[in-house]
Amino acid sequence: MGRRKPLAAPTGPPGRAASSKRSRARAKKTPKPARGRRKTREDESGAAIAPRRRRTWLRWWLAAILVLATIGAGVDWLVHSSLFRVRHVEVLGLRHEGRGAVLAAAGLSTQTPLIDVSTASVAQRLSVFPWIGTVVVTKRWPSTVEIVVHERKPVAVAFNANHTLQYVDATGHDLGPAPLTANLPTLQYVHPLQRSWPFLRAGFNAALVAGRLPPAFAAQVSVITVNASGSVSLKMTTPVTFILGPPTDLTDKFVSIASVIAHTQLSPGDVVDVRVPGELAVSGPSAG
Repeated sequence: MGRRKPLAAPTGPPGRAASSKRSRARAKKTPKPARGRRKTREDESGAAIAPRRRRTWLRWWLAAILVLATIGAGVDWLVHSSLFRVRHVEVLGLRHEGRGAVLAAAGLSTQTPLIDVSTASVAQRLSVFPWIGTVVVTKRWPSTVEIVVHERKPVAVAFNANHTLQYVDATGHDLGPAPLTANLPTLQYVHPLQRSWPFLRAGFNAALVAGRLPPAFAAQVSVITVNASGSVSLKMTTPVTFILGPPTDLTDKFVSIASVIAHTQLSPGDVVDVRVPGELAVSGPSAG
């Protein structure tokens, strides 16, 4: 019979060795929780929901855009239909320009949809008429356009290059032919080389003064002269001349002229310098 090999004696405490064996046995028998698999399912579920939400929102946006486009197309068709086309054009404020010519220039036909009428373009087209100063164009739904014209006011007359007497407004515009009997001051621009209409530029000061004349003596002003430097003189019906100089401090200068007319005995041909309202100077027969 053979000999049995002696068992190896444990090297550590008996209780500790047994405890270690049991722990290793439980570790082998107890499976680890499948955390990786659970996390993967959650991710896959969230990843599947997000595209569905995006597709739902996309469908809502597309539907909203389609509805708005349909409504817009319907409104556009309606406002361009015969129900909303220009049928009535009212023109107010005309005195010197012809209604027919103004309507033709406005370019408003009965086939024009009211929505397509540009009020600014109509006003611009009517500005070519010399008597028309400003224009207010209003669209009144469903089918009316109202044109209110504010005409220029003549304040003087002047001869053009063809020696034809023309009306002039306070801004120097040529308003058209005037009769020789027009009871307004005559503007003169003293410049021998002048060939074009001067009262919009170099001779503007004469028109400016004509538009500012006070009622106290406006009817007594016969001629308003302006030179190349812009100095203005008034020739009265008496005849007496008042030198205004540049059109500054006009109120004070006009007060001085009214005072001289009312309180001073002047002779025909006298020249009164009112360029400095507080320091009047008289030259001519009365000064001698």
